[in-house]
Amino acid sequence: MQSLIGDALEAYVHEQTSPESTLLEELRQETHASSIPDPQMQIGRVEGQFLRMMCQLSRAERVLEVGTFTGYSALALASGLPAGGQLITCDVDPRATEMAQRYFDRSPDGGKIKLRLGPALDTLAELAAERATFDLAFIDADKEQYVAYWDAIVPMMTPGGVLLADNALWSGAVLDPRDASDRGVVAFNAHVAADQRVEQVLLAVRDGVMMARKRVL
Repeated sequence: MQSLIGDALEAYVHEQTSPESTLLEELRQETHASSIPDPQMQIGRVEGQFLRMMCQLSRAERVLEVGTFTGYSALALASGLPAGGQLITCDVDPRATEMAQRYFDRSPDGGKIKLRLGPALDTLAELAAERATFDLAFIDADKEQYVAYWDAIVPMMTPGGVLLADNALWSGAVLDPRDASDRGVVAFNAHVAADQRVEQVLLAVRDGVMMARKRVL
């Protein structure tokens, strides 16, 4: 992803952030060295620590992730969960998630993670039918479907639950949308801003993170 704050300042932010674990560093390096397409989709040290701390600060016990990729964000989130916490992560890519599962199996937090392979909207419908609830959700998948994911997830969130969506600034393309992904992110941000079920703030973390909290009625 293109830096939104300039390479020098981004490097400074990186260096002032707590380091990633050795396992996460290895996962990041393998992802970029592999032939898996679009390795830049993987989050890094800054956003990983942000996700971990959000789990801790919100005292989440059940987390939902849409978009596993090679597993960095799932491991970051799981590291912020208490013993007995659970993270359900869903993705459609068997190749990327094979790498993710290998790292889940090596992590002391891997037992908290359950991978569900298949179209995310199908998985979300199954979870809704199971009456699943979540304290924190993280969306990082195909941008054209962000609104659909949001509308499927919000009803499953506990009151006060935290929702996070990555790429909410989309390398600045939100200011001049030209393709379907650009327009998908713009539509998503507007949808969240108009959603009376939540209160939200758009953060300039990495490529932009939309953070929302489900209102307590």
